[in-house]
Amino acid sequence: MKKYIFLFTFTLIFTQILFSQTEIIPEKITQKGFAKIDFLSIEMPITNIPNEQNMGFTGIHYNLNFKNSFYTGVGIYGAISGDRGGFFTLGINAGLKKYLSNNFYLDTGLHFGGGGGAGAPDGGGAFILPHFNLGYDFKNFSINSGWSYVNFFDEGAIKNHQLNFSIEIPLDFNYAKYTSAEKEIDIEKFKMTKWNQKPKKNSLMVHFNNLKIKGNTQGINNGKTIKLAGFEFTSYINNNWFTFLKVDGAYDGIRAGYMDVFLGGGYHLSLNKNNTNILAKLGIGAAGGGGINTDGGFLLYPDLSIEQRVFNDLFLTINKGYLFTPSKDFYTSTFGLGIKYYLERNGVKTNNTSFTKGKFKGFDFILKQDMYLNAQRMTNPTEAMHQISLQVNFDLNKTFFVAGQTSFANFGDAGAYAEGLVGLGIKSRLLFNNSTNFFTQILGGAAGGGNISTGEGLIIKPSAGLNYKLSNNLKLRASAGYVKAKGGDLSTTFINFGIKYNISLLKLK
Repeated sequence: MKKYIFLFTFTLIFTQILFSQTEIIPEKITQKGFAKIDFLSIEMPITNIPNEQNMGFTGIHYNLNFKNSFYTGVGIYGAISGDRGGFFTLGINAGLKKYLSNNFYLDTGLHFGGGGGAGAPDGGGAFILPHFNLGYDFKNFSINSGWSYVNFFDEGAIKNHQLNFSIEIPLDFNYAKYTSAEKEIDIEKFKMTKWNQKPKKNSLMVHFNNLKIKGNTQGINNGKTIKLAGFEFTSYINNNWFTFLKVDGAYDGIRAGYMDVFLGGGYHLSLNKNNTNILAKLGIGAAGGGGINTDGGFLLYPDLSIEQRVFNDLFLTINKGYLFTPSKDFYTSTFGLGIKYYLERNGVKTNNTSFTKGKFKGFDFILKQDMYLNAQRMTNPTEAMHQISLQVNFDLNKTFFVAGQTSFANFGDAGAYAEGLVGLGIKSRLLFNNSTNFFTQILGGAAGGGNISTGEGLIIKPSAGLNYKLSNNLKLRASAGYVKAKGGDLSTTFINFGIKYNISLLKLK
């Protein structure tokens, strides 16, 4: 009898241990995806620039792979040659990639977005960009090329067929379901799970930069200081080398509308027991708008930064750099301040003994369509304006989140209008059978272009709304709010509708 009692007790305890492990440790899920950089040379219509050159148009994209060869994602384009420096767009991608053999494949898809700028005939900003390409997969990367067609169809005049060229890099990521967000678990409990891998290092930074404008084509802007607000995302290749993506918009100093986007790499040197960092960076990208002449839009950006830890993974950063076109017709020194947050994510196999726990942190990726009911203009009559918008939220805890957002006009005769905003939000717990939650947020930052009256570019944008659950990762999203420009006439209510993709990432602490 004692033998049976012992076996029963042992079985019960062992089963409970297995059940607890399954319940506590969230499943690691892998999402297949790829990053893409493409280029096309667009023949421009003859308008205000006689014998205008082709506009060199380059894009940075990230796409998720799904079943049946389908992919979808987002991309941002910018002019890097021609006469339209400062021409930017944002849009969504969807396509099919079918392999003809182990290496050759056909890629057909569509990009729909909004944007414009630099005085180009972009109309309301809405455009389509279908493509049909033949590609070759080298496993670590692939190249493809073929036919594409661009059409700014909302009263725009840019319509043309052209070749396009692309390079793609596989870029998968691991995640857990969003319901795991804010779970904190001892690091030892991950050792027998699929999370027992080397972590990936990233950083997120919100910064403010000053540019002192110089150059022989700047006219009345020569010598002025542009004040920029922006966001930078960094991904580390190893302990020292990293890549980065940086986006800025002007909010003071000149007429609203200046924007820049940079992609680059750098070297990270840690000192003072990892409490102080020195970073050397070099970026290439596109910039312009706000009456600033950047030639075709292609710029170089060397920079040196010093960072100091202020709290756990939070650093204060100071940067000094240089920004210029290859012709030197536009050049400026840069000086800025920022707050940077580091995270070691999605792995626990590390030699750093200071990490004792893993915590799952929630991320939201929101694609939506805004409508400003009465978008006040500098000269044209007031009318509604629409824009496509991408927002990323990072949960501070179960209630508060920080947000970053970029938006580009796509209907309403304001094709050059764009926004770059950051802010803070509050959300409720799930209600109505765990299907719905409510939120409120306030964003602020840089906006301008498209003849919208935003003064020198600073706007404030509070809103409130709700999310409705479709699946573990997808929610419908709707909100309404108010936008007000400091120094401009823009002052109107807005509504938006969209879809939210939410996940949680494992962070070491």
